[in-house]
Amino acid sequence: MLNDIHAVLFDLDGTLIDSAPDLGAAADKMRTDRGLESLPLSLYRPMAGAGARGMIAVAFGLTPQDVGFDRLREEFFANYEVRLIEQTYVFEGVSDLIARICHGGLKWGVVTNKSARFTLPLTRAMPLFNTAQTIISGDTMSHPKPHPAPLLEAARQLELAPERCIYVGDDERDILAGRAAGMPTVAAAYGYLGAVSDTAGWNANFTITSPSDLLNLLKIT
Repeated sequence: MLNDIHAVLFDLDGTLIDSAPDLGAAADKMRTDRGLESLPLSLYRPMAGAGARGMIAVAFGLTPQDVGFDRLREEFFANYEVRLIEQTYVFEGVSDLIARICHGGLKWGVVTNKSARFTLPLTRAMPLFNTAQTIISGDTMSHPKPHPAPLLEAARQLELAPERCIYVGDDERDILAGRAAGMPTVAAAYGYLGAVSDTAGWNANFTITSPSDLLNLLKIT
């Protein structure tokens, strides 16, 4: 169990919200605009946590090292920006989890690698985030996760020592960042996970298979 925790910090995509339908649709539009066959969401979903890099890899098989990637990334960003929450929804159990965290007197916030260009309008548009006391985007600090700087900045904004916060995420870089920041870490095994099917190798302090599992760790009823 977790003791003397005063705040819960979460990754965003794949941890609190399922944004894969909108991310996938933004990438898939790039295919259909070029006369290519549409791909199913099931192909995009596992890589949604990797953002533009993951979506372009699925849609076109390209990496950031390939010629033309930067142009495709900007096109993807433009497509995504106009449909941030058309099909994005809060994972089942998350709204209740956040309500109980607040009722229990804990602070909470978001630390994501999604850039503020998307994070801020998205979180302003979704009622879930009205009670968040810090929202750190991928470009808030000089280094994104897995660097600990974004998590340390969140703890600073919450006026808490890092060890009084836990970090919950569905990607190994989340766990690496949390450990580097000195925070207990929780792997969200219900998230996107990328090509990984087993989070054991991440060496998180805890693993949950649903948002409600976190309530047991926090001893919140």
